[in-house]
Amino acid sequence: MIAGARAVGVSPSIIGSFPRKEAALVEFFMDDCLQRLIDRIDSGEDLKSLIPSDHISKLIRFRLEMQAPYISKWPQALSIQAQPLNVPTSFKQRAMLVDEIWHAVGDEASDIDWYVKRTVLGGIYSTTEIYMLTDSSPDFHDTWSFLNGRVKDAFDLKKSIQEAQYLAEAVGAGMGSSLQGFVKRAFRG
Repeated sequence: MIAGARAVGVSPSIIGSFPRKEAALVEFFMDDCLQRLIDRIDSGEDLKSLIPSDHISKLIRFRLEMQAPYISKWPQALSIQAQPLNVPTSFKQRAMLVDEIWHAVGDEASDIDWYVKRTVLGGIYSTTEIYMLTDSSPDFHDTWSFLNGRVKDAFDLKKSIQEAQYLAEAVGAGMGSSLQGFVKRAFRG
């Protein structure tokens, strides 16, 4: 904050006027990163041609790459966000990020699915962010592989759940018609 004050030609003593100095700095960074992500989405970069899972992975990567220059200090930022006084703002910022990503992918769900999708994506984002803290691979190659794997897992799980629902419906329909046939025969004879 002192370096920032000096960079804009303001006395570093101004820092004392910020009651939640560290939290305000992290919150500003998070808001700025979200706006830069939104600007990138709005720029028309051809992400819409991607399948949803790749689109989501790409957007999360864009966002996390903004933290890469500060990765050595990011554990400190996360601990500031986790302080009880800062949790509501931190949670709101994460929710807005996840919501923007789903909107960019074209999600317009309004039922319970809306909550599930956002919860899953929030988990993917957070676990990838934590993974990134310990990644020593060149250009965070292992982090991006981890991210792609978690997104693929989430979409495979959704596909598996849908397939199980279809199977249950088919079995139910088959059992229903078998049961109806049995009941009809039983009462005829």
